[in-house]
Amino acid sequence: MKSSSIHNRRGFLKKSVLGTLASVIGTEVAFAAHIPAHYVPLALENALNGKHPDLMTLSDKPWVVETPAHLLDDEVTPFEKMFIRNNGVAPEEKIDVSKWSLTIKGESAKTTKTYTLNDLKAKFKAHTYQLVLECGGNGRSGFVPQTSGNQWDQGGVSCAEWTGVRLKDILADVGLKDDAVYIGYYSADLHPSRDPAKAAISRGVPIKKALEDETLIAWAMNGQDIPLQHGFPLRLVVGGWPASVSGKWLHTIAVRNKEHDGAKMDGHSYRMPRLPIQPGEKLAETPENFKVIESMPVKSLITFPKSGAMLDTGKKLSLRGHAWAGDVAVREVQVSIDYGATWQKCTLNPPKNRLAWQRWSAEINFPSKGYYEVWARATDEKGVSQPMLIPQWNPGGYLNNACHRIAVKVVAP
Repeated sequence: MKSSSIHNRRGFLKKSVLGTLASVIGTEVAFAAHIPAHYVPLALENALNGKHPDLMTLSDKPWVVETPAHLLDDEVTPFEKMFIRNNGVAPEEKIDVSKWSLTIKGESAKTTKTYTLNDLKAKFKAHTYQLVLECGGNGRSGFVPQTSGNQWDQGGVSCAEWTGVRLKDILADVGLKDDAVYIGYYSADLHPSRDPAKAAISRGVPIKKALEDETLIAWAMNGQDIPLQHGFPLRLVVGGWPASVSGKWLHTIAVRNKEHDGAKMDGHSYRMPRLPIQPGEKLAETPENFKVIESMPVKSLITFPKSGAMLDTGKKLSLRGHAWAGDVAVREVQVSIDYGATWQKCTLNPPKNRLAWQRWSAEINFPSKGYYEVWARATDEKGVSQPMLIPQWNPGGYLNNACHRIAVKVVAP
């Protein structure tokens, strides 16, 4: 990644953010006044080394990096185009894979066991699945009034291939008590404050979700070691649910006899109001008012062409994109060029495996020159469709699955 690209495209390396750099590297920046204009200190360049230069940094403490929709056109999301959503600071000490281990414990585990990576690879069968990971706040920037949190557009989603062992196989080896209802993960990242007494994030899922075939303890992404910013050397991958339940830098899983109570499991973090509320309304952050987000809602994305496309009159426009629907499959995708007055059915491919996104495509004719918007709408196998406009406001700005749209200008040749 060229330093000039980082400076020009992201604009976060100005003297005003040297304090942020100090936070990232954990100490003061010596001779900061002498840093040349446009120069990228290695600490920041290495943090995102290899990422596509057009990715957009929403935050660098911790790293939150979004992928523009048109860069998500690959059927399998490559590393360089994959969004980053970190709640803490990635482990800074050099990781010795031979010493990394996973411990399974908890009040509802029959015993406590610890496995090295070699143990996991030798004892259990490896599986590979293509899985959708989407930030629960993807689309947050669409809510009015604005909510707290990173202001995602639509690029907080990916569908890479993950390789590892099924969590259910490890849990079977440890043994579950009859009162097991939840699992929670613990990771090696640091709280942004660098207070060792605080956890950055420790979330989990009900035991039923933990025992699905596709819930993995993964060590590889797209056939390679998982990159550091995505959880090297080991992470939990839970497709179809908010990506926050897929813990990075994983070292412990607790089997719980109650809903997990780790960091970011309380208040309105990754929770939705149980009943509709007025936009901007304040609501006591209690379990009576908020419920944990589980399966993500049906959604689609136009990945080709890029918004702002120009087309000669009389020419067809080839469209394509992806659609997904949390725990279930997508039944249909439609597109509209008249703001939802009429809809055209698209060709929809089946998913590679359960919890992978589905490729869709369509050929569009425009009746005359002018400005158009192309809207995409997916419907899941239960008959639930995306809303055309922003859904119900909520304090966390979660689950915006409104129709994705792009602008197209048709001109005389």
